[in-house]
Amino acid sequence: MEKRTSLFENGLIWFGAGVSIAEILTGTYFAALGFGRGLAAILVGHVIGCIMLFLAGVIGGKTRKSAMETVKDSFGSHGGQLFAILNVLQLVGWTAIMIYDGALAAGGIFTVGHWVWCLVIGALIIVWILIGITNLGKVNTVAMAALFILTLILFKIIFFDGTVVTSITDETFSFGAAVELAVAMPLSWLPLISDYTREAKEPVKATAVSTVVYGVVSCFMYLVGMGAALFTGESDIAQIMVKAGLGIAGLLIIVFSTVTTTFLDAYSAGISSESIFAGLKGKYVAVVVTVIGTIGAIVYPMDDITDFLYLIGSVFAPMIAVQIADFFILKKKKSETGFDWCNLLIWLAGFILYRVLMNIDMLLGNTLPDMVLTILLCMIVAAVRGRKKA
Repeated sequence: MEKRTSLFENGLIWFGAGVSIAEILTGTYFAALGFGRGLAAILVGHVIGCIMLFLAGVIGGKTRKSAMETVKDSFGSHGGQLFAILNVLQLVGWTAIMIYDGALAAGGIFTVGHWVWCLVIGALIIVWILIGITNLGKVNTVAMAALFILTLILFKIIFFDGTVVTSITDETFSFGAAVELAVAMPLSWLPLISDYTREAKEPVKATAVSTVVYGVVSCFMYLVGMGAALFTGESDIAQIMVKAGLGIAGLLIIVFSTVTTTFLDAYSAGISSESIFAGLKGKYVAVVVTVIGTIGAIVYPMDDITDFLYLIGSVFAPMIAVQIADFFILKKKKSETGFDWCNLLIWLAGFILYRVLMNIDMLLGNTLPDMVLTILLCMIVAAVRGRKKA
């Protein structure tokens, strides 16, 4: 009998996704809004992003298909492969960024060559991959418990032992831009979540647990980053840990939070590759992705990821909008063609619209308006096609 993951195991997986140095670093940008407006932007953005994340997970959970296999239902077999390729590329990018950030932060506590920490983190991610998603229960329980305790200690140091040392505001960073930056992180997991919910005993409940756990933990990590910038005047999280005397404990937070998050990126890159070439073994592709990401982290500087996050949003927000319209509203059958040109053109319109909306400052960011308009376009096109058939 095939082994299925429990609600608890799914929660742990997505707890690991949320506990991330990248999320803390992104959170530091919100200090420019001040604590109140910054917190509001974090919460609003995560609510929007996590609703989309939940709907994507339900599609995969109910159909028992990986994320990229569900995309084929709306865009055709070859159209789905196109998004699978784009997804693998973004996941290779994420793997490299996460290893880079983790190695940089670890190097701030225990100074050895940047490449050494890249190799250590890369090797641990490969160990996580080889253990396998359905066998990670006990390992993840121990790792997550330790990370949670250490992160709470970090939270106490920042919020209870510090005082406001900076009130610098950045007029160019609007509330809408901040909301978009908060939406972008859960949105980046959108093409991945079904890779895990499809393995669950109770897929819809597992999707709900995964989304809520990730959303709460991600908000918490953003808050830690914003608090670090506001209450310590320091955006380098490693230096905060050093000043707080966390030392080895801080090093463990950095290394294992990087491993538990980046493992999901590499693993899903492997699963997506199976949608491109049926003969590939996802686990071994994930190892190759980790090796490529490690080399990239050693060779290339990756200090500002905001443009990368917006690019992910512009590709995958209209993609999931089309899927949501097809699955939940229009209840369309699986596309049997190689390319579903109608949906691909709607996606392209959504992609262009997203890039246009980026130049307009809107209170709720541009992901939500883009997705709503893309879904409406799907419904209009379906109505017109239905009349023609009639």
